[in-house]
Amino acid sequence: MKITIEGADKDFAEKLVALAAAHDAELTVATVDTSWTVERATRYLRSLTAGARRFAEMVVVDGDGYLDADQLRAAVGKLNGPTVALSRTIPRGVREGWWPEGTKAPITPVYDPDNPSWHKNIAYEMTSEDLPVFRAAIAALATDRAASKTPEPPAPWSGDAPSAFDPPPGWGAGDDAPRAPLDEADTDVGSDNNSEREQER
Repeated sequence: MKITIEGADKDFAEKLVALAAAHDAELTVATVDTSWTVERATRYLRSLTAGARRFAEMVVVDGDGYLDADQLRAAVGKLNGPTVALSRTIPRGVREGWWPEGTKAPITPVYDPDNPSWHKNIAYEMTSEDLPVFRAAIAALATDRAASKTPEPPAPWSGDAPSAFDPPPGWGAGDDAPRAPLDEADTDVGSDNNSEREQER
């Protein structure tokens, strides 16, 4: 008997191999690593909306893997948008080939144990295994952001700098206000227009 299984996690694969060996069966198990890596976590965070990324960062950094829903609401407002973005990122990542099928969402809701039928989310959490991975991903993103915001050094001055003692343009040496003489042509045009209007009446 030959059995081939693909996509099994490590624990399940070990149990199957032991079971097959007990029955003298040849078993091939192709395992797929669905654990979170820093590269996967960084891509996950990058693909989120700004509100969802803030949500994830708060769970990881502020909550150390567990944060009350009320604290999240106070910071990001309604949680519908961020939670939908978080849940949609997992299947999108599978389609894009960022991580394999079977990869679990890194942040999961914690339901109110006193109201099991209502499914009210009282908090959001991340497993202790994923926490250091996502901390490293957040640090990598912060470094990238800081590097992209580094201002370019100013270009060297190529001309002659004006003297601080020179009067500004339009000012005379002894003036307290800029010279702005009226244009005589403008005043003549205005008077001609007025006289034409009077003639029309």
